[in-house]
Amino acid sequence: MRTRSSEGGRVVPAGTASGAPGAPAVNSAPAAAAGAADAADALIARIDARSALVGVVGMGYVGLPIAGAMVAAGFPVLGFDIDARRVEQLQRGESPLEHLGPGFVAELRSTGRFDVTLDPARAAEADALLVCVPTPLGPADAPDLGDVERTMRSIARVLRPGQLVVLESTTYPRTTRDVVAPLLDASGLRRGHDYFLAYSPEREDPGRRAPRTVDIPRLVGALDERSRDVAVRLYAAAVRQVVPVASAEIAEAAKLLENIYRAVNIAMVNELKVVLTAMDIDVHAVIDAASTKPFGFQAFRPGPGLGGHCIPIDPFYLAWAARRAGSQSRFIELAGEVNRAMPEYVVERLGRALAERGRPLAGASVLVLGLAYKKDVDDVRGSPSFVLLERLRELGATVGYHDPHVPVAPAVRHAQLPPLSSLPLDADMLARWDAVLLATDHACFDLPWLVRHARLFVDARGATRGLQGGDVIMA
Repeated sequence: MRTRSSEGGRVVPAGTASGAPGAPAVNSAPAAAAGAADAADALIARIDARSALVGVVGMGYVGLPIAGAMVAAGFPVLGFDIDARRVEQLQRGESPLEHLGPGFVAELRSTGRFDVTLDPARAAEADALLVCVPTPLGPADAPDLGDVERTMRSIARVLRPGQLVVLESTTYPRTTRDVVAPLLDASGLRRGHDYFLAYSPEREDPGRRAPRTVDIPRLVGALDERSRDVAVRLYAAAVRQVVPVASAEIAEAAKLLENIYRAVNIAMVNELKVVLTAMDIDVHAVIDAASTKPFGFQAFRPGPGLGGHCIPIDPFYLAWAARRAGSQSRFIELAGEVNRAMPEYVVERLGRALAERGRPLAGASVLVLGLAYKKDVDDVRGSPSFVLLERLRELGATVGYHDPHVPVAPAVRHAQLPPLSSLPLDADMLARWDAVLLATDHACFDLPWLVRHARLFVDARGATRGLQGGDVIMA
């Protein structure tokens, strides 16, 4: 297995690192160095023997897959969560995440090496703690690190010598150094000597069949060399490729870059959709044509907005961090604003289409197809479908939704809705709605049938291009 990083064009082999600006000086006293080496070597020995207990904090879309990878590598794993229902579900061997498959958790439990707890004090039992908690946006689009801070304070209360703590949550550069490290240092233990701290960003994509968690290269950065070495050794036991980088800040910024790259390109095609639609040009046909170029172009598709935990949030994390550093990120902030505006554009297109057919939006009934943020998953984090439903209600429409992956609409941070459940579909029911809005193009949707039976079909995904019959508009 390869473990390497590219730093300024030169290859840096595993086991070497260069300090980040502002990094604390390495204690060169022989006794201190020997103590750090002893603690690190003892932990590495447990990792190599697969006797190290790996704690995973947060049993969600990030925590469960990495827990699975660690169990598969032979480690005993203890999962932590604050949701009692989820803990009970996992203890029964049931998977709360549809895309992982119904047998995923049962298989983990059958090994006898996977347990779950509500008790944060049991973090003292773990040799390594991988922290996978949410990092949403707070007021004024500032980062909300409340879950990270609460978790680290809880860990600090029971932190013992010889433990490794790794933050996996997506965040802004210097979080590990400026937020996490001081909280753990408050334990009185010496970072890089008594305990070890690293940052390794998650790269999960719910619903994607390949690559698997074990096949996705892992970035690992830290505030000191020994911490990085220990973290690299742990991840190298569970994933095929580990890429050490010179600092935690590089790993933090790299994760933001990955997601902002997508956010910016999606914003571009979303804006292009608005412009080309006004010119009566099919944006999807344009993208298809451009995609024939074998170099210098990657296709992104427009939609009703951005969803998921990372891509809608990361531009604002970096923008906030840039302002704090006295800089600006105008282009990145603009991309975030464009993507946020897309649900409103879709509602405007739908309202105009209804008005042209003699039906005002106020008082109309609209059925939204798809509540998940992307096709064939049950993940609703940041889903624009919630924003669409909320906005349609505000404008006086009666709304409902159908999504076989999401039987009951959960409460979400980014929209306020009354209790809603997925409605069954049949031809008679479909015909009662004034408009049907395709927000998520699940593979299970019979689009030709839906188009034939809907009074008005509004497609925000471009999924019905080429279908014959029915009253269809693109939004």
